[in-house]
Amino acid sequence: MLAFIGGTGIYSIDEIAVVEELVVETPFGNPSGSIVRGHWNEHDVLFLARHGAGHRLLPHEINYRANIFALKRLGATQLISLSAVGSLDEAIAPGHLALPGQYFDWTRGKREASFFGAGVAGHISSAEPVSGELVAWIARAAGNLGLPCHTNVTYAGVEGPRLGTRAESHFLRQAGCQIVGMTNVPEAFLAREAQICYASIGMVTDYDCWMDNPEMHVKATEIFALYGQSIGKAINLLQHLMRTPRPVEEVEIRQALAVSILTPDSALTEQQRLWLEILRR
Repeated sequence: MLAFIGGTGIYSIDEIAVVEELVVETPFGNPSGSIVRGHWNEHDVLFLARHGAGHRLLPHEINYRANIFALKRLGATQLISLSAVGSLDEAIAPGHLALPGQYFDWTRGKREASFFGAGVAGHISSAEPVSGELVAWIARAAGNLGLPCHTNVTYAGVEGPRLGTRAESHFLRQAGCQIVGMTNVPEAFLAREAQICYASIGMVTDYDCWMDNPEMHVKATEIFALYGQSIGKAINLLQHLMRTPRPVEEVEIRQALAVSILTPDSALTEQQRLWLEILRR
């Protein structure tokens, strides 16, 4: 099943024919809010607003583990995330779309970043953290619609909620990052631990603050003004996707835990076995 996580400004998708709205409990706490299950054309889909109804949660306050676990419990095997990003590359202009291929984790360790721990030892590979099939599907649709879309970019995941300093912006550029955001980390890595094929659509709102011209430096009000215009492009893109078949699910992602768990099932508690079984589906 295909799931969507909506970022800033995307708290629902009108095009989804809602079947039910579910409050899902997880062993990792509460998700950001209820999850919509419904149909979009011929597709069965799930939708979750990352920041909650009314945008209640800042990036560092989001329970990423609960969000991913709840979606997996409801049957998600592929996930498209939508979020605002800043550009660290002049060619990736505000108003463009950017599809990450790599992630650089520059958060500060405040977020619960893994399902593993507390008696369950596991190490997933994140060398290729996104689903190439999903990214190619999205990129083809963007091309068909004439939307400027950049693929295989490196996303710097930062802690927030403050916007970055110029020194940080230049550091991330020197590290090879091309876009920056606050919400795809640890979301992308948790999706891999849950054996969910993951891709993110970044809507570029600004040039962060690395440019010499201070008029180009990011301001929250300008982010939201341009982002509001970009949401329409993103929904149009999703509408196009929903008129085509879903891509295949990569076997190496859907079976990632087969080569990642070190702790034998006999050493797990009953509760650990139950939630791990959901991730293994």
